[in-house]
Amino acid sequence: MLKSIFKLLRPQQWLKNGVVLAGLIFAGQGTNPAYQNISLLTLVAFCMLSSAVYSLNDIIDIDRDRQHPLKKTRPLAAGDLSIMTASIIGLVLTVGGLLLSFYVGMGLFYVTLAYLVLNILYTFWLKNIVIIDVMSIAAGFVLRALAGAVAINVEFSNWLLITTFVLALFLGLGKRRHELLFLEKDASSHRKILDKYSPYLLDQLIGVVTASTVVTYLFYTLSAEIQNKLHTEYLYVTIPFVIYGIFRYLYLVHKEDKGGSPTTLLLADRPLLADVILWLVSIIIIL
Repeated sequence: MLKSIFKLLRPQQWLKNGVVLAGLIFAGQGTNPAYQNISLLTLVAFCMLSSAVYSLNDIIDIDRDRQHPLKKTRPLAAGDLSIMTASIIGLVLTVGGLLLSFYVGMGLFYVTLAYLVLNILYTFWLKNIVIIDVMSIAAGFVLRALAGAVAINVEFSNWLLITTFVLALFLGLGKRRHELLFLEKDASSHRKILDKYSPYLLDQLIGVVTASTVVTYLFYTLSAEIQNKLHTEYLYVTIPFVIYGIFRYLYLVHKEDKGGSPTTLLLADRPLLADVILWLVSIIIIL
């Protein structure tokens, strides 16, 4: 049972919650022990809440997951865990995550509460509205980034929030494209919203957000306000890593037919993983 519970929590997806550390890193406070501890608690809170959301999704989508070639192995769909067990786990994680965020501070509590409400709305309603479904996922990443800044009480750049949003849109649209092609004629039966998309439409949308991601990151790194705030003018050195990462992801989506799970793809593709690590190391060194 423990193995099934562990699988229900989807720990491999916790990597997404690393976005909460952006506030710590980009504020130049990565070596501050007090801020490190607060950011770690924030990360744990979001891991708990995201796993609670995954439990809720698995309960709601149990019938669809049983018809999916990959999702049918999930604990609930496979019958390894009962709905009651998953409900209790989800409730405990929700309460624990909210209490932990409340302990850190009221600002973080409000952001985590907004994150939880957004995901509940997504599970029951927003995921069935074309384009809004992907924008809702992107908004979740923005709330993660905002939470990291609020937790340590530092100002977060609007340009960085916008970059986070369009980058998350880019990844979300890539995932929708992969699902549509992978599931083919059964796509709408597994995810109803896929009937509203087409490969051509998704390619057009991906083209828009690809350019937007690069441009917003360029504005962030070259902004005089940011240079003065962070006391460095060398953030532009990280631009090639961002461009390569985006191009590499596009290559994997279009030529390798991958992109179903950006997190899994990041961990499985060595060039992409190396690029992200080098980008992160360069940011830390510069700041």
